[in-house]
Amino acid sequence: MDRLLDTLSQALTAVRAFKLRTFFCVVSVAIGISAITIIVAATEGAYKRAFDIVDTFGPDSIMIASGSDEARATGQREKTLTLDDVTRIRAQFSTAYLVTPMTAAGMQTVSYGNNRYSSMVTGSTADYSRTWSWPVVEGSDFTEEDIRRLANVALIGHETMIQLFGEEDPVGKYITVGSLPVQIVGVLLERGSTIGGGHIDDRIVMPITTVMKKLQNEEKYVNGIRVRFEDQENLESRVEELKFFLRDIHGIPPGQPDDFRIFSPKDIVKFLVAITGSLVAFLGVVGVISLVVAGFVLANLFLLSVRERSREIGIRRSFGARRRDILLQFLAEAVIVTTLGGLIGYGLGIVAAELLQFAAEFPIHFTWKAFAVGLVLSWLVGVGFGLQPASRAANLKPIEAIRG
Repeated sequence: MDRLLDTLSQALTAVRAFKLRTFFCVVSVAIGISAITIIVAATEGAYKRAFDIVDTFGPDSIMIASGSDEARATGQREKTLTLDDVTRIRAQFSTAYLVTPMTAAGMQTVSYGNNRYSSMVTGSTADYSRTWSWPVVEGSDFTEEDIRRLANVALIGHETMIQLFGEEDPVGKYITVGSLPVQIVGVLLERGSTIGGGHIDDRIVMPITTVMKKLQNEEKYVNGIRVRFEDQENLESRVEELKFFLRDIHGIPPGQPDDFRIFSPKDIVKFLVAITGSLVAFLGVVGVISLVVAGFVLANLFLLSVRERSREIGIRRSFGARRRDILLQFLAEAVIVTTLGGLIGYGLGIVAAELLQFAAEFPIHFTWKAFAVGLVLSWLVGVGFGLQPASRAANLKPIEAIRG
């Protein structure tokens, strides 16, 4: 134990003594570790954001959207889902406990008093808040009676509420949507921003019949259908069944493209991981190259150090130091230097990640994994690239080393 402590003490003394060598090694390792740290944190952040969105989307839910890229390419209409499709899905799928049609009137100019704002207007049924697990926190939801009588009522998102009403209570007040007077009956819970920095809460939800007849002049087609299933474990098979069912009732012959798209939680995870992939690949290449360069810098500086310190090594050997002691001392020096580089690199990674989040709203999530991966990699660089200089130092013959 005394020998080990003495070896570590010698290593620390050498690290402090050879400041320029230590500086270059620490900087080269820190650059590589910072890139690796961002990679791990970005990967963790992407998965965390994906699963957060899946929780919001609903792990038992799917979304059917009108039209498809293939259908538009063949000249088919973009709106292909109908209210009749909703009725048929409800009848066909007994485990679908919510089947909710939705239609989008797009961005509409809405106003209250002197305040004007452009907000997304969506039409849906009284199941909208349940379908999206999006509770009404002030006022109340609209009702089936509102749907039947084409009522001019609406739920308002938090961002739209702030823009129009400020601190004023919006419930019971009238706003103008386009040229349509609409009474606010409820306020939706604040949800926050999307991955691209947009506001999920920037919306107005009205009865689907009101939007179709009074804003769209539409009687049949809707933009999407939201479905939630009781048997969540069978969701992927339900997606395939729905696809086959919709192709059948839409009369799409074999070999022709779908005229709809179906999105499941699995697709959300794939999408967000794909977004992260390009950055992770780039930073991964940069990180690996930086660590390899750092390793070569360390190896060369330590080989130079062995030459400069040959007399010191010879004297230590002549006073009883064993080859193992010299080997361990140089390896300890390398590991201490790379550990410092790893710690500084982790700090740089945190700073760089904050800038990345600020500039691009990129999902970053730091856990113990980022720190552990950075530290282990710095040790591997220290041991892997420090072994050859340490071996050379340990194999110097005492007399020749002193003469050198």
